[in-house]
Amino acid sequence: MTRKTKDPNATLDFVVDWTAWLDGDMISAVTWMVPVGITKTTQNNTDSTATVWLSGGSAKAVYPITCRVSTTAGRIEDFTFEILCAEK
Repeated sequence: MTRKTKDPNATLDFVVDWTAWLDGDMISAVTWMVPVGITKTTQNNTDSTATVWLSGGSAKAVYPITCRVSTTAGRIEDFTFEILCAEK
């Protein structure tokens, strides 16, 4: 599983690029599943990428973040990565 690091005081964007998996299809909807303890401040997407902005979190905590996409062809897929909150 992919792990990314963010400071608990930072607000950062995290991008999932679905281009290879889409194989010509396009994203029609995105849902972000974010656990309690870290905050989704905003999200957006293009036809092939999904972006979430995250803030907060507790130092030394690990948060699983899941991006679920639906496509114009009707496919649905999840990608989960971890955010490690670490003081910088």
